[in-house]
Amino acid sequence: MSTSPSPEDREQKDKELKAREAEEQARLPYKWTQQIGDVDLTIPVAGNIKGRDIEVVLTKTKLKVALKGQEPFIDYGTANLPPPQGDLTKPIHPDESTWTLEPTPAGKEISIHLDKSNKMEWWDAVVSNAPYKIDTSKITPENSKLGDLDGETRGMVEKMMYDQRQKEMGKPTSEEGKKMEMLRKFQEQHPEMDFSGAKMGMKPSTYIAPSSTIPHAA
Repeated sequence: MSTSPSPEDREQKDKELKAREAEEQARLPYKWTQQIGDVDLTIPVAGNIKGRDIEVVLTKTKLKVALKGQEPFIDYGTANLPPPQGDLTKPIHPDESTWTLEPTPAGKEISIHLDKSNKMEWWDAVVSNAPYKIDTSKITPENSKLGDLDGETRGMVEKMMYDQRQKEMGKPTSEEGKKMEMLRKFQEQHPEMDFSGAKMGMKPSTYIAPSSTIPHAA
């Protein structure tokens, strides 16, 4: 009989996963981070690069970043180009997305801000066929960032995080917990009925009680 991993085992596994992800992400030609509502990328370039030397194309589902006349850093072109390329993992608001060229101690960098269309989901990569993807179930927003969200959005994000942790521990999610509580109360109100065969994944209309427990009309 299999047993759930201990907290120490989960912590060690998480550390190994994060180390592998960090190593994989370091191989990409850009660095990227995300919050629940947006994605930010930076691409280092030489100090003599000007804004006119850069080509950035932003649409609802596509992104291209290149120095003119050179192989793109990110492209949505044909399959014979090296990765990363392809459509964005998720749609964005192009009118709310921007790019700038910023100075750095080592030269300059192209800074790109993508405004997510769906502000209630995490991305596992910037483009759909990126060579390396992250495990979004392990994302934990900083408390300071959660505080920046409005009440409704923060509540939804915290619920997502809670359900994530519950699934990892093999425990019921918030929705499953509500169903279990409803069933418990119904059992208390109807002690004459046998609920031993009830399955929480079934719709109420599909649950058939044993015939011996179904009350008969007088």
